[in-house]
Amino acid sequence: MNPTLRDLSVEQRIDLVEELWDSVAADQEALALTDEQRTELDRRLAIYEADGEAGRSGKTSLADIRKRL
Repeated sequence: MNPTLRDLSVEQRIDLVEELWDSVAADQEALALTDEQRTELDRRLAIYEADGEAGRSGKTSLADIRKRL
């Protein structure tokens, strides 16, 4: 019988996910943006900078989320 991911404890699976994420993050060149993605990010950044509104604070956002839970 072959072991599956479900045979691992939740903690072991979380550790595995963290290791996988770290390995992806270490290889940033594999995640290069396309020209279209870069253009869209530049467009959104320009809109954000032109707006002048920094948005809501993290504390305010978390308080709203907690109210909904």
